[in-house]
Amino acid sequence: MHIFTLSRTQPFHKTIKKKKKNNQLISRLLALPLSCEFDYALFNWKIGFNSTKMSSPSKRRDMDVMKLMMSDYTVETINDGLSEFNVEFHGPKESPYEGGVWKVHVELPDAYPYKSPSIGFLNKIFHPNVDELSGSICLDVINQSWSPMFDLSNIFEVFLPQLLLYPNPADPLNGDAASLMLKDQQQYEQKVKEYCERYAKREKFENPSFDGSTDEEISDNESTGSANDDILGAADP
Repeated sequence: MHIFTLSRTQPFHKTIKKKKKNNQLISRLLALPLSCEFDYALFNWKIGFNSTKMSSPSKRRDMDVMKLMMSDYTVETINDGLSEFNVEFHGPKESPYEGGVWKVHVELPDAYPYKSPSIGFLNKIFHPNVDELSGSICLDVINQSWSPMFDLSNIFEVFLPQLLLYPNPADPLNGDAASLMLKDQQQYEQKVKEYCERYAKREKFENPSFDGSTDEEISDNESTGSANDDILGAADP
């Protein structure tokens, strides 16, 4: 597993060369036709995201993942490939999710970008349109109205922030969250913050044993266990 965090202002090839050598993924990235020095605008122009002239879905996939890395996201690849990876996603400012950090799992189908990626939260989030157990997301732009004009950066810079800022309780995957939001907005926001505190803190990611699993559930009738147990979660096996 390899983690990349690339800066828009840093020479791309110099950044890559700092990583481990003799790695198939890095060799693939280095082979892409990009100049050693470029700014973000040139990068977008060169890979042609607003063009229909991409030579193949595979090339488009590689370019989209690179663009996501260049947008300062932490991307954690799986099995040294570009089809499956985790992305570190921060809750949008001025929302109850501010301060929360989530790992979002992304799988790109062979037909990407003509077919939408599969995405889901690995650590728990309290949201009407996110299934609490599986982390799957109910979002029309992903599930129904996806277009090859969209890319991965759109998901993390626009679609997911909008989902968290403007939940849709009329089409829920989490009925409890939707019901609470409609009944008592203040209590809903408080529970969102409780989930952020318990499940969406960076120190959880820095724990080598973190695998996306979470501790016991928060519920309205939390009457068992101590407050310390609630904060610390389940003990490691």
